[in-house]
Amino acid sequence: MILVTRLNHSVLVLNSDLIETIETAPDTVVSLISGQKLIVLESPEEIVDRVVKFRRAIVAPPFPATRHIPPGNSYPAAEFRGGNLAAVRDQGKEEH
Repeated sequence: MILVTRLNHSVLVLNSDLIETIETAPDTVVSLISGQKLIVLESPEEIVDRVVKFRRAIVAPPFPATRHIPPGNSYPAAEFRGGNLAAVRDQGKEEH
C-alpha cells in the first residue's frame, strides 16, 4: 500500500498490486487493473519509488536470519546447527 495525492490534495492509500500502468499526460494517470484511472500529483518515478520501498519492507526480514539456539534445547534445529542433519534423521532409530 502506498500513499498518493489526488489533484484536490486529498491523500489516498493505494494498493500497489492493482496498478497496471502509470503515464504522464501532462498529469500523472495511474490505471488500475479494474479499469479505474486516478489522476495524482506524484510523478511516475515517485510512485515507482514508493512501490519499491513498500515491497522491500514486506520481504525484508524483521530480524537477522541467524539466531542463537541455547545448548540443551530440545528443538530439533539445535541438533543440525553444524550441518549434522544425518544425526537428526537417525535420532530415535533403534540399533539392531
